[in-house]
Amino acid sequence: MKQGVLLPYRVRLLLVNGHSCYCTRCAGERKRKSIRGCIVGPDIAVLSLVSVKQGDNDIPGLTDNVLPKRLGPKRATKIRSFFNLGKEDDVRKYVVRREVKSMKKEDAKPYTKAPKIPCLVTPLHLPPRRCLYSLKRRRIEHQKEQKAEFEALLYKRVAEKKAKVAAIKAAHKTPAQCGSCFMLEEVAVSLALYT
Repeated sequence: MKQGVLLPYRVRLLLVNGHSCYCTRCAGERKRKSIRGCIVGPDIAVLSLVSVKQGDNDIPGLTDNVLPKRLGPKRATKIRSFFNLGKEDDVRKYVVRREVKSMKKEDAKPYTKAPKIPCLVTPLHLPPRRCLYSLKRRRIEHQKEQKAEFEALLYKRVAEKKAKVAAIKAAHKTPAQCGSCFMLEEVAVSLALYT
């Protein structure tokens, strides 16, 4: 039944992506499908309905008796919120247990079942976690120290290389390249000759 089709029988509609009662296989695909209207007719045998609002009177067999919840919460946080517990309370004591009778033996004693709390942090789980975190912290600190040492060594080597290059350049400089120095030497020699 498709909402918006105000007919008590089936019609063939051309449906595109985004319509209810149809799922496209590729982009831009359209398909003509047979769809029933939303009006209830005499040919319908069964209707699946959900009661949204309760009226003044009770419906016998549906709203007149209250059934208890069969299962309680499973996760630790949900158990805490359900029973209004604090962080120091032990959640395992508040798990909702249910009584079960054996199907195979009729005279067997009934026993209780309770869900296993997943991802529960207990005092037993804390020391290995602490150990892992401390190892991780130590590893990070060691890496930082190694990086600092490497950077200092790199800086030292770059400085040495720069000094070496500067020394080589200074050694290769000729007097022709340094014209002002050469001229000063000539002037000094000529002055010495005239005096």
